[in-house]
Amino acid sequence: MKKLELTAQAEDLMKSHSLQGFPNEICGFFYGKTVEGVKHVTVIKPVVNAKEGDQRRRFAIDPLDYMKAEQFVIAEGLEFLGIYHTHPLHPAIPSEHDLKQALPSFSYIILSVQPEKVVDITSWTLNDDRAFEQEEIISNRNVNTSANKAS
Repeated sequence: MKKLELTAQAEDLMKSHSLQGFPNEICGFFYGKTVEGVKHVTVIKPVVNAKEGDQRRRFAIDPLDYMKAEQFVIAEGLEFLGIYHTHPLHPAIPSEHDLKQALPSFSYIILSVQPEKVVDITSWTLNDDRAFEQEEIISNRNVNTSANKAS
């Protein structure tokens, strides 16, 4: 199983952003370094959900935000590791829509959010068959990172 490590600060920022945006889906980017196969997430950058219309079940990222992310990694000497988003009132399991939008090599952190708390955080990556596989989240937090299966 692939591994992704979150700093406490990165985890706190994602949770805070998730709760601020509830009941809508929120999204953002995360950056860091890969060392011996483990993705070490050190920087979180919230991004505006650019989805027009109902944002409770979908998110979209403006192409300009992707361009800014690429400029950021060059300037900071980091890797663009992936995208995080929330599933308000739903499990932290990738949807069919998530699969259609996914890019190879990125990690996808999904936070399951209820009205006043984040109840689950999972991370996923595409395998060679374009199916999601769960990554193990390494954290010093007592967060449920259960081994859910993508359908």
